[in-house]
Amino acid sequence: MNITESEQKTISPKIKFLTFILANQQYGLEILKVIEIIGMLPVTRVPHSPGYIKGVINLRGRVITVADLRCRFGLEPTELTHETCIIVVQTNGLTMGIIVDQVADVVDIEEASIEETPSFGSSISAEYIAAIGKVRDRVILLPDIDRVLLRNELDRKSTDQFANVSVMEKCMVF
Repeated sequence: MNITESEQKTISPKIKFLTFILANQQYGLEILKVIEIIGMLPVTRVPHSPGYIKGVINLRGRVITVADLRCRFGLEPTELTHETCIIVVQTNGLTMGIIVDQVADVVDIEEASIEETPSFGSSISAEYIAAIGKVRDRVILLPDIDRVLLRNELDRKSTDQFANVSVMEKCMVF
């Protein structure tokens, strides 16, 4: 099959995303930021860390900080199931793990199908959503994982991140 020159101009480059589920909503991380996906491991709580930082894990002799994205986004904390897992990512020069409800799949999203985040009345702060990807009949939220896990925000926003204190308290218990 030969592609004509006009067809080549309309073909948009594609970006690979690892998709995962949080609170029945699909999200995607650019695959180049993902190091690996692991099952849940015992998490050691670190005193005085923000509520969404669950603690640290020992991953083959390497200590890795683990964040619960549900708590970071102000959602109810993760209920552990057999599908709950940790996605290990490289961001801001750090290797960190993020707890998600489940990993879905890897999708190619055309650059032309990625749109800026509209303002929407969601319980998730739009400041963490970089864009929205459209794949066939699905809409995938694309968080800015660098911003979500920004090192200086770990300290600065730890207490004022959540308006709902009961959610914050629940997130601090794992």
